[in-house]
Order: sequence, then structure tokens, then C-alpha cells
Amino acid sequence: MPTTMHAVRLHAPGGPEVLVYEEIARPEPGPGEVLVRVHAAGLNPPDWYARKGFANIPEGMRPELPLPYTPGTDVSGVVAALGPGVTEWQVGDEVFGLLRFPSLGARAYAEYTTSPAGDLARKPESVDHLRAAGVPMAGLTAYQFLFDYIKLEPGSRVLVNGAAGGVGHFAAQLAVDAGCHVIGVASGRHEAFLKDLGVTEFVDYTRAAVGEVVRDVDYVLDTVGGPQAYRLLPAIRNGGVYSPVFLGEYGEEEMARRGIEKRGGQVRSDGTQMAELARLMDEGRLRVGVDSVFPLRDAAKAHERAEQGHIQGKIVLQVTA
Repeated sequence: MPTTMHAVRLHAPGGPEVLVYEEIARPEPGPGEVLVRVHAAGLNPPDWYARKGFANIPEGMRPELPLPYTPGTDVSGVVAALGPGVTEWQVGDEVFGLLRFPSLGARAYAEYTTSPAGDLARKPESVDHLRAAGVPMAGLTAYQFLFDYIKLEPGSRVLVNGAAGGVGHFAAQLAVDAGCHVIGVASGRHEAFLKDLGVTEFVDYTRAAVGEVVRDVDYVLDTVGGPQAYRLLPAIRNGGVYSPVFLGEYGEEEMARRGIEKRGGQVRSDGTQMAELARLMDEGRLRVGVDSVFPLRDAAKAHERAEQGHIQGKIVLQVTA
């Protein structure tokens, strides 16, 4: 096994151009960890938040970014070595997972990385590493919001805002699978994609204001947020639930007046839930959409694509052919 590897690191915060492809020492797994030979790594918003030095977070709340820093939390790969005390995995096992989140230091943009054994699940047999790498953070966010925070009930009316994106397209499918009436909101170019995933209704937000054409929704999962996010409130019934994934202006006064509850939380690594997502994928009940694939050395171009917006599914880095 080589003692060095290639990784993408940043030595100072900035734009995509600060991501440097370079040769560094290969890590060693510690107690309770495994070494993963990374085949693919998925991109997520926290990757570019970190790259920018968390400039989107109020200064007093920003985590300290250790430099040089290797971004990335989502991996799919093969177990290459075991740390002391690991018995649940063997060398050669194909695995995927969200590593160490919400802590910093997962280091997925690399040919090798270490992972707590409990953050991993066996890769679904039905998909390759590229598609598997698109699942962890987005899939777990959708799963945890719907079932841990919202506590979704079958038969409910669910609106997913940003339904074609990473979290959104998983949430839409999971809600459909749970027996809900799902309204997917996205731009018109994603209509066929979302209808193929099973959404009951589609709303093109570029042609109609959601709050004017949708009513009596039990749950809103908002993966967009931002200014004027409160424009979705008319779609929610009194006593319903609004679950925002990102920061935004949500109209707390109106929610309080109408008895609308705000539910949500921080996504976290969970190998058991990853295994459930893998099961759903192998049973054909959950699919991952891949917007684009870039080689590891082109991570900067992948970040440029991410910042263009209008992503359909996930962006993935191919690390090992």
C-alpha cells in the first residue's frame, strides 16, 4: 500500500481556485476506525462553506478551519485497512457513508481517508461508487428531517421546495415511499425528472407563486430558504409543520399566529440509517440523481458547477477509476 496519496486541499479560504490537487501522506486508521480507499466523493454545501472560511456564518459563530484543509464528507469506496478494535468490517468490503459530520475533518477529497467504523454502511449492490457517493449527506438529511424531526405520517400532504436538488430529490422519494401526497417545487426543466421519481404534483416556481397555487399542506420541507422564504406559508394549513434545511426568513410571527410548528435539526453521521437507505436503493424504492461527475483533480471545476445552481441531483468527484 502506498505511503502517499493525492488529495485536494486549500491553504487559505477563497473561491474554487484555492482548491489544490497535491500529493500528501496517506493517513493511518486509529482505534475504532477504518482506512477507506475512496472511489468517489460527493459534493455538499458545507464543502464550499468551509472553502470560503464559513463566511456565511456570523463571525462569532464560525468554526475554526484547520489549514491546510481537505474538504468533503461523503465517500464510497473499499475498506483498505482496519484500526485497533474494529470487528464489523473486513478489508475489501465496499462501503459508503457520511464521515464525522457535523465535526470537521472528514477529508473525503482524497484517494484514502479514515472513517469511524460506525459511520459506514455496506454500499448498495444496485449502484456503482459514483452514485453511492451522491447519497450520504443529502440522503441522511432527507431521512432525518422526514422521520426524526418531522415524524412524517402516511397519507399526509407534503411539499418539498427545491425538490430537484440533492436533499430535495431524496426527500420527495422518501415521502412518496411513505405513502404521502408529494408536491415537488422546482424550475420547469426538472418536471420530467421529478415526475419520474413519483411526485404527485409539480409546481414550476418560475411560472407560479407556490403560496398562491398550493393550499392545505401538512408538511413543508424547504431545502432553499433565503430571503422571503415566508412566501411558502400560505401553502401550509393552520397547525402544520415547516421544516427548513437552511437559513432564511421564515415569518415566525405568522407561524406562531397560525399554530405552524417549525421543526428541524442538524444532520449527523449514522451508519444504521445509511444501511436503511442502501436497502431502499437495492429494493428499487430510492434512486440517486447525478448531475455531473468530475475527476478529483478538477474539484475546483466541480465547485464552479455547484455555484452555478439549478443542480439536478448530486455532483460527484471520481477519485479511483
